[in-house]
Amino acid sequence: MSSVDSDRRRQLPAVDRVLADPRVKALQTLYGTDSLATQVREALAELRQALAAGRLGEAELDERLERLPEQLRQRLEGRFGMPLRRVLNATGIFLHTNLGRAPLPAEVAAQLVGLQTAACDLELDLATGRRGERSGRLEGLLTALTGAEAARVTNNSAAALLLALAALAEGREVVVSRGELVEIGGSFRIPEILQASGAKIVEVGTTNRTRLADYERAIGPATALLLKVHASNFRIAGFVAAVEAPALAALARARGIALLVDEGAGLLRPPAPAAGSAEAAALAGHPSLAELLAAGADLVVGSGDKLLGGPQAGLLLGRRDLVETCARHPIYRAVRPGRLVTAALDGVLRLHLARRPLPIDRLWESPENLERRLRPLAARLGAEILSAPAFVGGGAAPEIPIPGPALALPGAVSTPELAARLRRGSDEAPPVLGALREGRFWLDLRTLDPADDETLASAVERALAEGS
Repeated sequence: MSSVDSDRRRQLPAVDRVLADPRVKALQTLYGTDSLATQVREALAELRQALAAGRLGEAELDERLERLPEQLRQRLEGRFGMPLRRVLNATGIFLHTNLGRAPLPAEVAAQLVGLQTAACDLELDLATGRRGERSGRLEGLLTALTGAEAARVTNNSAAALLLALAALAEGREVVVSRGELVEIGGSFRIPEILQASGAKIVEVGTTNRTRLADYERAIGPATALLLKVHASNFRIAGFVAAVEAPALAALARARGIALLVDEGAGLLRPPAPAAGSAEAAALAGHPSLAELLAAGADLVVGSGDKLLGGPQAGLLLGRRDLVETCARHPIYRAVRPGRLVTAALDGVLRLHLARRPLPIDRLWESPENLERRLRPLAARLGAEILSAPAFVGGGAAPEIPIPGPALALPGAVSTPELAARLRRGSDEAPPVLGALREGRFWLDLRTLDPADDETLASAVERALAEGS
């Protein structure tokens, strides 16, 4: 080893000096001092080995040292994963599964801070000082909103379905149409849930056509339930037939068994009479939980984080005796939600009870109001205001376009590189997601909180400047 190599290795900074760099120090909050120091030692050891092998010149060493904070960030992200980041959703898909589905209303999110940073009366009756029931508040709200006799909440809708099947049909038969044995997001397969619950599947009808007589022939002494499943994103068009909930409910009642409907999307009740035509069109043919119960369903399952507009949760509503049987089952203890979900769902349900607006209502905003919001941004970004379809998303009325105005950036700047820069974001700007189609980059503000308009405009301006 030459004295020159030895001198250059002595030029490497000490670990403490690297840790004191403000760019490196900022990583301690996310990854901790010990993990960060380990990565610094490993990075310096690699540089030391490269110098000893003669693979680094002086200029290259200086460049590697300058890039060391960013290299450390990448190493730590590769080791521990990136933390969740706030994203500006301008895709036009409101319930975007990859973006966390429904955003909580700002006032509900604000209430969560105090309820999560201190103790709360989750299972305490403050009037008597005795232990309370954590499901009591939610049950009261859900029954008032839907007309159900009783209700329980789980950590997601798949858990609610699993609980109901295990509690009511383990070792017995569940009759379901072949056309409803679907797989939806995250490889969630209805047949596998049935098998995991211990119930026995009895398939009726064909993939595209199932009639009431098919169910009638399948019911026998071992039948526990009829099951109807909302098909989410799956559709068959053309030569099709299916049996709707009222007819199935009448059959179940006549045979002395129960009807369980997995509605999926969590639409609590039909839109109010004053609802706009866009909402009515988007949700046409999508029965609410209240309507299904009124039609005779004995139990219904829905989601908290779709059309309900709350946190991820599963709703199990219906006849009191059936719901209480489910609540006594051991699985319920394993799948009931904790404090955070309970508090968030409580806040959102109270907004429903008061018929207060929710973030999803931005989808039904009038074109005139939207254009007033878009004009200053269009002038600032050099964009056009053009008609574009928005979608509910999240497996809830996914194929019904909701027409309205959106921003379209000029074709010259609408490149995959621009989309990538916006998607990455920066320390100054959150990631922005839009849509590249028809040679233009589109930003649909119906899926964005108006409070974020300025942040969105600044992020787009910064990304455009970086590409110029």
